[in-house]
Amino acid sequence: MVLFIAAVALAAVLSFSATGGGAQGTIGETVRVENPSGGGGASASDDVAVSGAPLLVHVLGAVAQPGLVELEAGARVVDAVAAAGGLTPEADPAGVNLARPVVDGEQLVVPVVGAVPQPGVATGGAPGGGVPAGDGLVHLNTADVAELDTLPRIGPALAQRIIEWRDANGPFTSAEQLLDVAGIGDAVFAGLADKVAP
Repeated sequence: MVLFIAAVALAAVLSFSATGGGAQGTIGETVRVENPSGGGGASASDDVAVSGAPLLVHVLGAVAQPGLVELEAGARVVDAVAAAGGLTPEADPAGVNLARPVVDGEQLVVPVVGAVPQPGVATGGAPGGGVPAGDGLVHLNTADVAELDTLPRIGPALAQRIIEWRDANGPFTSAEQLLDVAGIGDAVFAGLADKVAP
């Protein structure tokens, strides 16, 4: 009788161990399935966050290759300048904050030496904007939309056309070249001829 009870108890212990081992195997399989899937999902979403949202920045002024540049999310002004070919010898690196993060759709103007507004002079919303220091003229080769918009009879649309002409044809060599910009005729030019310089 004692042997029978011992045999039943031993069988119960063996059965319990086998069941526990099976349950552990099932849990292990579940973890193995979730881990690769979860890891892949995180990696895929990280890729989307970085590559799915590029920034377009319009870089102008004293850079080697002015124009639109495409940057990764989190880029800074120094990255935009590098993508535009770097600073030219005439550039004033103190005129821009190279450490500032850029935002999609912004226009960034790198000024030449002497064109940076003096302390206390109000600047526009766009980086590099504002009234140029020194001669009080608007310099066509470094001005942004906000600065050009301060000229008489030049609104945002005409200001953008001036910048597009500059990007397509290179720097202005004389103020009279404004007559080549669509929408600027003799009457408009006469009102701003003494307020601009190349």
